[in-house]
Amino acid sequence: MKNRTVVITGVTSGIGEVAALRLAGRGARIVGVARDAARAAATLARLRAAAPAAHAMHLADLSVIAEMRRVGAEIAAAEAHIDVLINNAGAVFMAHTRTADGLAASFATNHLAYYVVTLQLLGRLQATPGARIVCTSSRAHRYGRMDFDHLQRDGLGGYAQSKLANLLFVRRLAQLLGSGGVTVNAAHPGFVATRFADNTAQPWRLLMQWRKRTTGLTPEQGARTLLYLAESPAVAGKSGGYYVDCRPAEPSPAARNDADALRLWQVSAQLTSIDFRP
Repeated sequence: MKNRTVVITGVTSGIGEVAALRLAGRGARIVGVARDAARAAATLARLRAAAPAAHAMHLADLSVIAEMRRVGAEIAAAEAHIDVLINNAGAVFMAHTRTADGLAASFATNHLAYYVVTLQLLGRLQATPGARIVCTSSRAHRYGRMDFDHLQRDGLGGYAQSKLANLLFVRRLAQLLGSGGVTVNAAHPGFVATRFADNTAQPWRLLMQWRKRTTGLTPEQGARTLLYLAESPAVAGKSGGYYVDCRPAEPSPAARNDADALRLWQVSAQLTSIDFRP
């Protein structure tokens, strides 16, 4: 990873921060996207202490389409090339939560942010030989369904739908990109003991905290598959896959539905006014 530029969203805690620190330690330059300025500054300091380099941070609220567009454009303008993009920012919203755009926070943060940031940076990725896109999804996608009449859902159903959307996005983007260029794959990190679900109200927060204490993986364990997809020679040239424990896995039938993948792409393009047609 020496001298490679890696963009990571959701970089200030959990598996995103672990991945950033590990990749920086292997010589990569990290460009992070974070919502909170204080946490971004703290992570940037840790990166510079671990591996001095011209690491950078950009601030954005990735639940808001204008912010997704802005930060993507800022990074594209600042970086001549990008070797790896890791779409990792995400959250679960148990309560009925609407963004500034009137969208469900789960759908906007967990899916549309991946879509917008990726397409904003796609030109820089395509200009870089061997570039990779890695998206954090979840085994929770198996409980999701794409109900296009009710896309704007929160709660566990909305979260599962957003993780299914991640896989449909990866599938459609891999089809559009074809072979021989940028690759895109998705990872299930496992149930990791991070800040995930700390934003929820009781009793969900208490339940999630108990699960994290009793069965949660460490962030180091959870980051393994992200790191594998970002740097392993074993996945060079492979695209459109879903990986669990650093191995290819079969996603649910809903995640292999090409009609839904196309329709989700069309809906996303309409909502964000951004599209990609090779």
